[in-house]
Amino acid sequence: MMKPWKGIKRLLPLLAMSLLLSACGREDLSVLRPQGTVAQGQFDLIILSISIMVVVMLVVFAIAAYVWIRFRRKPGQQDVPKQVEGNFKLEVVWTAIPLVLVLILGVFTVQKIFAYGEDYWNDKNAVRVQVTAHLFWWEFSYPDYGITTAQDMIIPTGKKIALELKTADVLHSFWVPSLAGKTDTNTDGTVNKAWIEAEQEGVYLGKCAELCGQSHAFMEFKVKSVSEESFNAWVESMKAPAVLPEDPAVAEVFRTQCLSCHAVGDQGGPIGPNLTGIGSRETVASILLNSEGSGNAVDTRPVQENMEAWLKDPQKWKPGNRMPDPKEDLGLTDAEIEAIAKYLADYKLSYE
Repeated sequence: MMKPWKGIKRLLPLLAMSLLLSACGREDLSVLRPQGTVAQGQFDLIILSISIMVVVMLVVFAIAAYVWIRFRRKPGQQDVPKQVEGNFKLEVVWTAIPLVLVLILGVFTVQKIFAYGEDYWNDKNAVRVQVTAHLFWWEFSYPDYGITTAQDMIIPTGKKIALELKTADVLHSFWVPSLAGKTDTNTDGTVNKAWIEAEQEGVYLGKCAELCGQSHAFMEFKVKSVSEESFNAWVESMKAPAVLPEDPAVAEVFRTQCLSCHAVGDQGGPIGPNLTGIGSRETVASILLNSEGSGNAVDTRPVQENMEAWLKDPQKWKPGNRMPDPKEDLGLTDAEIEAIAKYLADYKLSYE
Protein backbone atom coordinates (compact mmCIF):
# COMPACT_ATOMS: atom_id res chain seq x y z
CA MET A 1 0.00 0.00 0.00
CA MET A 2 1.38 3.42 -0.98
CA LYS A 3 2.15 5.76 1.86
CA PRO A 4 0.10 9.00 1.79
CA TRP A 5 3.13 11.25 1.56
CA LYS A 6 4.34 9.44 -1.56
CA GLY A 7 1.04 10.06 -3.28
CA ILE A 8 1.20 13.75 -2.36
CA LYS A 9 4.78 13.91 -3.64
CA ARG A 10 3.66 12.61 -7.02
CA LEU A 11 0.79 15.08 -7.22
CA LEU A 12 2.90 18.15 -6.39
CA PRO A 13 4.58 18.43 -9.86
CA LEU A 14 1.14 18.10 -11.52
CA LEU A 15 -0.26 20.82 -9.26
CA ALA A 16 2.72 23.08 -9.95
CA MET A 17 2.32 22.57 -13.71
CA SER A 18 -1.41 23.34 -13.51
CA LEU A 19 -0.75 26.58 -11.66
CA LEU A 20 1.95 27.52 -14.17
CA LEU A 21 -0.29 26.87 -17.18
CA SER A 22 -3.17 28.77 -15.59
CA ALA A 23 -0.99 31.88 -15.76
CA CYS A 24 -0.54 31.54 -19.52
CA GLY A 25 -2.78 33.26 -22.02
CA ARG A 26 -3.32 36.30 -24.20
CA GLU A 27 -4.33 39.68 -22.90
CA ASP A 28 -6.99 40.03 -25.60
CA LEU A 29 -8.47 36.60 -24.82
CA SER A 30 -9.34 37.05 -21.17
CA VAL A 31 -12.53 37.99 -19.38
CA LEU A 32 -10.30 39.27 -16.58
CA ARG A 33 -9.06 42.17 -18.73
CA PRO A 34 -12.30 43.83 -19.88
CA GLN A 35 -11.94 46.42 -22.64
CA GLY A 36 -15.61 47.12 -23.34
CA THR A 37 -18.79 48.20 -21.61
CA VAL A 38 -20.43 44.77 -21.63
CA ALA A 39 -17.27 42.94 -20.55
CA GLN A 40 -16.70 45.42 -17.72
CA GLY A 41 -20.20 44.85 -16.35
CA GLN A 42 -19.75 41.09 -16.49
CA PHE A 43 -16.35 41.40 -14.82
CA ASP A 44 -17.90 43.46 -12.01
CA LEU A 45 -20.43 40.66 -11.46
CA ILE A 46 -17.60 38.13 -11.27
CA ILE A 47 -15.81 40.25 -8.66
CA LEU A 48 -19.01 40.60 -6.62
CA SER A 49 -19.63 36.85 -6.68
CA ILE A 50 -16.04 36.00 -5.72
CA SER A 51 -16.03 38.63 -2.95
CA ILE A 52 -19.17 37.18 -1.38
CA MET A 53 -17.74 33.68 -1.66
CA VAL A 54 -14.44 34.71 -0.01
CA VAL A 55 -16.23 36.49 2.84
CA VAL A 56 -18.44 33.44 3.49
CA MET A 57 -15.43 31.15 3.35
CA LEU A 58 -13.45 33.28 5.82
CA VAL A 59 -16.38 33.47 8.26
CA VAL A 60 -16.98 29.71 8.11
CA PHE A 61 -13.27 28.96 8.55
CA ALA A 62 -13.05 31.40 11.45
CA ILE A 63 -16.04 29.83 13.22
CA ALA A 64 -14.66 26.33 12.61
CA ALA A 65 -11.26 27.36 14.03
CA TYR A 66 -12.91 28.94 17.07
CA VAL A 67 -15.01 25.85 17.77
CA TRP A 68 -12.03 23.55 17.25
CA ILE A 69 -9.90 25.52 19.75
CA ARG A 70 -12.60 26.51 22.27
CA PHE A 71 -14.28 23.12 22.61
CA ARG A 72 -11.43 20.71 22.02
CA ARG A 73 -10.86 17.88 24.45
CA LYS A 74 -8.70 19.04 27.36
CA PRO A 75 -5.63 17.06 28.50
CA GLY A 76 -6.73 14.24 30.75
CA GLN A 77 -10.40 14.67 29.92
CA GLN A 78 -12.08 11.30 29.42
CA ASP A 79 -15.77 12.06 29.64
CA VAL A 80 -17.92 13.01 26.68
CA PRO A 81 -18.55 16.79 26.48
CA LYS A 82 -22.04 18.00 27.22
CA GLN A 83 -24.21 17.70 24.12
CA VAL A 84 -25.96 20.96 23.28
CA GLU A 85 -28.80 20.92 20.75
CA GLY A 86 -29.81 23.64 18.30
CA ASN A 87 -30.08 27.34 19.09
CA PHE A 88 -33.18 28.90 17.54
CA LYS A 89 -31.66 32.37 17.10
CA LEU A 90 -28.50 31.03 15.47
CA GLU A 91 -30.51 28.81 13.14
CA VAL A 92 -32.53 31.83 12.02
CA VAL A 93 -29.31 33.75 11.39
CA TRP A 94 -27.71 30.84 9.45
CA THR A 95 -30.84 30.64 7.29
CA ALA A 96 -31.25 34.38 6.74
CA ILE A 97 -27.65 35.11 5.73
CA PRO A 98 -27.60 32.79 2.65
CA LEU A 99 -30.99 34.12 1.57
CA VAL A 100 -29.70 37.70 1.74
CA LEU A 101 -26.55 36.80 -0.20
CA VAL A 102 -28.53 34.98 -2.90
CA LEU A 103 -30.90 37.96 -3.12
CA ILE A 104 -27.97 40.36 -3.59
CA LEU A 105 -26.44 38.18 -6.31
CA GLY A 106 -29.84 37.70 -7.94
CA VAL A 107 -30.62 41.41 -8.12
CA PHE A 108 -27.26 42.31 -9.68
CA THR A 109 -27.33 39.32 -12.05
CA VAL A 110 -30.81 40.16 -13.37
CA GLN A 111 -29.77 43.79 -13.73
CA LYS A 112 -26.74 42.84 -15.85
CA ILE A 113 -28.73 40.35 -17.94
CA PHE A 114 -31.30 42.96 -18.92
CA ALA A 115 -28.73 45.73 -19.39
CA TYR A 116 -26.42 43.71 -21.63
CA GLY A 117 -29.14 41.74 -23.38
CA GLU A 118 -30.85 44.87 -24.67
CA ASP A 119 -31.64 45.03 -28.37
CA TYR A 120 -30.06 48.08 -30.07
CA TRP A 121 -30.84 46.92 -33.62
CA ASN A 122 -33.34 49.77 -34.12
CA ASP A 123 -31.18 52.38 -32.39
CA LYS A 124 -30.27 54.95 -35.05
CA ASN A 125 -26.98 55.70 -33.28
CA ALA A 126 -25.78 52.09 -33.29
CA VAL A 127 -23.74 50.43 -36.04
CA ARG A 128 -25.58 47.31 -37.22
CA VAL A 129 -23.64 44.16 -38.14
CA GLN A 130 -25.08 40.85 -39.28
CA VAL A 131 -22.81 38.03 -38.14
CA THR A 132 -22.94 34.67 -39.94
CA ALA A 133 -20.89 31.73 -38.70
CA HIS A 134 -19.55 29.20 -41.22
CA LEU A 135 -17.34 26.12 -41.08
CA PHE A 136 -14.78 27.51 -40.14
CA TRP A 137 -14.91 31.27 -40.67
CA TRP A 138 -16.95 34.37 -39.81
CA GLU A 139 -18.85 36.68 -42.13
CA PHE A 140 -19.73 40.28 -41.20
CA SER A 141 -22.30 42.26 -43.18
CA TYR A 142 -23.09 45.93 -42.61
CA PRO A 143 -26.65 46.39 -44.01
CA ASP A 144 -26.64 50.17 -43.56
CA TYR A 145 -23.47 50.49 -45.64
CA GLY A 146 -24.02 47.72 -48.17
CA ILE A 147 -20.71 45.97 -47.52
CA THR A 148 -19.61 42.51 -46.40
CA THR A 149 -16.27 41.37 -45.05
CA ALA A 150 -14.81 38.35 -43.27
CA GLN A 151 -12.59 37.51 -40.32
CA ASP A 152 -11.88 41.14 -39.29
CA MET A 153 -14.91 43.02 -37.97
CA ILE A 154 -14.06 46.73 -38.13
CA ILE A 155 -15.98 48.91 -35.66
CA PRO A 156 -15.85 52.56 -34.55
CA THR A 157 -14.57 53.11 -31.02
CA GLY A 158 -17.06 54.25 -28.41
CA LYS A 159 -20.20 53.33 -30.38
CA LYS A 160 -22.67 50.56 -29.68
CA ILE A 161 -22.43 47.75 -32.24
CA ALA A 162 -25.78 45.99 -32.59
CA LEU A 163 -25.36 42.37 -33.69
CA GLU A 164 -27.67 39.88 -35.35
CA LEU A 165 -26.14 36.42 -35.18
CA LYS A 166 -26.99 33.31 -37.18
CA THR A 167 -25.27 30.21 -38.59
CA ALA A 168 -24.95 28.90 -42.12
CA ASP A 169 -24.42 25.31 -41.02
CA VAL A 170 -23.88 23.92 -37.50
CA LEU A 171 -24.07 25.42 -34.02
CA HIS A 172 -21.39 28.03 -33.32
CA SER A 173 -20.89 30.60 -30.57
CA PHE A 174 -19.66 34.18 -31.01
CA TRP A 175 -17.26 35.23 -28.25
CA VAL A 176 -14.94 38.22 -27.83
CA PRO A 177 -13.77 37.78 -24.21
CA SER A 178 -12.39 41.30 -23.81
CA LEU A 179 -15.61 42.89 -25.10
CA ALA A 180 -18.56 40.64 -24.18
CA GLY A 181 -19.78 37.17 -23.28
CA LYS A 182 -20.81 34.35 -25.60
CA THR A 183 -23.81 34.36 -27.94
CA ASP A 184 -24.79 31.19 -29.80
CA THR A 185 -25.74 31.01 -33.47
CA ASN A 186 -28.55 28.46 -33.51
CA THR A 187 -29.29 25.90 -36.21
CA ASP A 188 -33.08 26.24 -35.95
CA GLY A 189 -33.04 29.51 -37.85
CA THR A 190 -33.24 31.67 -34.74
CA VAL A 191 -31.48 35.03 -35.08
CA ASN A 192 -29.93 36.01 -31.76
CA LYS A 193 -29.26 39.61 -30.77
CA ALA A 194 -26.32 41.03 -28.85
CA TRP A 195 -24.24 44.18 -28.66
CA ILE A 196 -20.66 45.15 -27.98
CA GLU A 197 -18.80 48.40 -27.45
CA ALA A 198 -15.04 48.98 -27.41
CA GLU A 199 -13.87 51.77 -25.14
CA GLN A 200 -10.52 52.25 -26.85
CA GLU A 201 -8.92 51.56 -30.19
CA GLY A 202 -7.25 48.21 -30.60
CA VAL A 203 -7.50 44.66 -31.90
CA TYR A 204 -9.47 42.10 -29.90
CA LEU A 205 -9.39 38.36 -30.45
CA GLY A 206 -12.66 36.49 -30.93
CA LYS A 207 -13.29 32.76 -31.06
CA CYS A 208 -15.99 30.21 -31.65
CA ALA A 209 -16.95 29.00 -28.18
CA GLU A 210 -19.02 26.00 -29.27
CA LEU A 211 -17.45 22.73 -30.45
CA CYS A 212 -18.39 22.83 -34.13
CA GLY A 213 -16.10 20.41 -35.91
CA GLN A 214 -12.58 19.37 -36.76
CA SER A 215 -11.13 22.90 -36.92
CA HIS A 216 -13.20 24.43 -34.13
CA ALA A 217 -10.03 25.52 -32.32
CA PHE A 218 -8.91 27.44 -35.43
CA MET A 219 -12.17 29.34 -35.92
CA GLU A 220 -10.93 32.71 -34.75
CA PHE A 221 -11.66 36.27 -35.83
CA LYS A 222 -10.61 39.79 -34.90
CA VAL A 223 -12.60 42.81 -33.82
CA LYS A 224 -10.66 45.91 -34.80
CA SER A 225 -11.76 49.12 -33.11
CA VAL A 226 -10.74 52.31 -34.95
CA SER A 227 -11.64 55.98 -34.86
CA GLU A 228 -14.93 56.99 -36.48
CA GLU A 229 -12.99 58.77 -39.24
CA SER A 230 -11.01 55.61 -39.98
CA PHE A 231 -14.19 53.53 -39.92
CA ASN A 232 -15.84 55.80 -42.48
CA ALA A 233 -12.69 55.65 -44.64
CA TRP A 234 -12.73 51.85 -44.41
CA VAL A 235 -16.37 51.77 -45.54
CA GLU A 236 -15.55 53.91 -48.58
CA SER A 237 -12.56 51.70 -49.41
CA MET A 238 -14.72 48.58 -49.20
CA LYS A 239 -17.21 50.14 -51.66
CA ALA A 240 -14.55 50.91 -54.26
CA PRO A 241 -14.67 48.91 -57.53
CA ALA A 242 -12.65 45.72 -57.65
CA VAL A 243 -9.04 45.87 -58.79
CA LEU A 244 -8.08 42.63 -60.56
CA PRO A 245 -4.51 41.39 -61.24
CA GLU A 246 -2.62 43.39 -63.86
CA ASP A 247 -1.40 40.25 -65.62
CA PRO A 248 -4.27 39.19 -67.95
CA ALA A 249 -3.48 35.50 -67.53
CA VAL A 250 -3.48 35.71 -63.72
CA ALA A 251 -6.64 37.84 -63.84
CA GLU A 252 -8.40 35.21 -65.93
CA VAL A 253 -7.42 32.39 -63.57
CA PHE A 254 -8.50 34.45 -60.58
CA ARG A 255 -11.81 35.35 -62.25
CA THR A 256 -12.70 31.81 -63.25
CA GLN A 257 -11.31 29.85 -60.31
CA CYS A 258 -11.63 32.22 -57.35
CA LEU A 259 -14.45 34.66 -58.00
CA SER A 260 -16.96 31.83 -58.42
CA CYS A 261 -16.94 31.58 -54.60
CA HIS A 262 -15.18 34.69 -53.29
CA ALA A 263 -15.76 38.38 -53.92
CA VAL A 264 -13.47 41.38 -54.30
CA GLY A 265 -15.05 44.79 -54.52
CA ASP A 266 -18.12 44.63 -56.77
CA GLN A 267 -17.20 41.30 -58.39
CA GLY A 268 -17.46 37.67 -57.37
CA GLY A 269 -19.72 35.33 -55.44
CA PRO A 270 -20.98 35.13 -51.85
CA ILE A 271 -20.11 31.52 -51.04
CA GLY A 272 -16.67 32.00 -49.50
CA PRO A 273 -15.11 34.79 -47.41
CA ASN A 274 -15.08 38.23 -49.04
CA LEU A 275 -11.45 38.97 -49.99
CA THR A 276 -11.67 42.75 -50.44
CA GLY A 277 -8.63 44.29 -48.78
CA ILE A 278 -7.42 40.97 -47.40
CA GLY A 279 -3.83 42.24 -47.52
CA SER A 280 -4.73 44.74 -44.77
CA ARG A 281 -6.18 42.17 -42.39
CA GLU A 282 -4.65 40.88 -39.21
CA THR A 283 -4.52 37.28 -40.41
CA VAL A 284 -4.89 34.90 -43.32
CA ALA A 285 -7.58 32.26 -42.68
CA SER A 286 -7.92 33.69 -39.15
CA ILE A 287 -4.96 31.77 -37.71
CA LEU A 288 -1.91 32.69 -39.84
CA LEU A 289 -0.78 35.94 -38.22
CA ASN A 290 0.41 38.66 -40.57
CA SER A 291 3.48 40.63 -39.55
CA GLU A 292 1.82 43.69 -41.09
CA GLY A 293 -1.08 43.35 -38.62
CA SER A 294 -1.42 45.85 -35.79
CA GLY A 295 -2.54 43.34 -33.18
CA ASN A 296 0.15 40.68 -33.50
CA ALA A 297 3.49 40.81 -31.75
CA VAL A 298 4.92 37.28 -32.09
CA ASP A 299 4.81 34.24 -34.39
CA THR A 300 4.04 36.31 -37.46
CA ARG A 301 4.98 36.09 -41.15
CA PRO A 302 4.50 38.43 -44.10
CA VAL A 303 0.98 38.32 -45.48
CA GLN A 304 2.18 37.07 -48.88
CA GLU A 305 4.00 34.17 -47.26
CA ASN A 306 0.93 33.28 -45.22
CA MET A 307 -1.26 33.52 -48.30
CA GLU A 308 0.96 31.15 -50.26
CA ALA A 309 1.05 28.67 -47.39
CA TRP A 310 -2.74 28.70 -47.15
CA LEU A 311 -3.40 28.37 -50.89
CA LYS A 312 -0.91 25.55 -51.34
CA ASP A 313 -2.45 23.37 -48.61
CA PRO A 314 -5.60 24.75 -46.89
CA GLN A 315 -6.37 21.42 -45.21
CA LYS A 316 -3.03 21.52 -43.41
CA TRP A 317 -4.00 24.70 -41.58
CA LYS A 318 -7.73 24.05 -41.12
CA PRO A 319 -8.56 20.35 -41.45
CA GLY A 320 -12.10 19.79 -42.63
CA ASN A 321 -12.64 23.25 -44.11
CA ARG A 322 -14.81 23.43 -47.23
CA MET A 323 -12.46 25.32 -49.52
CA PRO A 324 -11.47 23.38 -52.67
CA ASP A 325 -7.77 22.61 -52.84
CA PRO A 326 -6.31 25.10 -55.38
CA LYS A 327 -3.83 22.54 -56.68
CA GLU A 328 -5.70 19.25 -56.46
CA ASP A 329 -9.26 20.41 -57.15
CA LEU A 330 -8.82 23.56 -59.24
CA GLY A 331 -5.66 22.56 -61.10
CA LEU A 332 -3.67 25.71 -60.29
CA THR A 333 0.09 25.55 -60.69
CA ASP A 334 2.55 26.75 -58.06
CA ALA A 335 3.34 29.77 -60.23
CA GLU A 336 -0.35 30.69 -60.49
CA ILE A 337 -0.83 30.26 -56.74
CA GLU A 338 2.17 32.46 -56.01
CA ALA A 339 0.91 35.14 -58.42
CA ILE A 340 -2.57 35.11 -56.84
CA ALA A 341 -1.03 35.18 -53.36
CA LYS A 342 1.01 38.26 -54.30
CA TYR A 343 -2.06 39.96 -55.80
CA LEU A 344 -4.15 39.35 -52.66
CA ALA A 345 -1.30 40.36 -50.35
CA ASP A 346 -1.03 43.65 -52.23
CA TYR A 347 -4.80 44.18 -52.12
CA LYS A 348 -4.79 46.58 -49.19
CA LEU A 349 -7.24 49.18 -47.93
CA SER A 350 -5.84 52.48 -46.68
CA TYR A 351 -8.10 53.78 -43.95
CA GLU A 352 -5.91 54.62 -40.94
